Amino acid sequence: MFGFSEDQIAQFGLTFGISAFMLYMVFIILQLARESKAGKFGTFVLLIGLGFGLVGFAAKGLIKFFLRGIGN
Repeated sequence: MFGFSEDQIAQFGLTFGISAFMLYMVFIILQLARESKAGKFGTFVLLIGLGFGLVGFAAKGLIKFFLRGIGN
């Protein structure tokens, strides 16, 4: 498709697509905090509580990246 292999398209979707989705989820969390009038501490708790999965997903990618360099 357009001169790209399936692996290249999948890698592009994983890096940029998932990143865009994660940023959109942060926007949703902030919108939820604003609509519920959570305040500064409540917004912090929402970001920590709901964003913890996003941080874990990003950390998994970084760990895999650094371990790949050590194993070679």
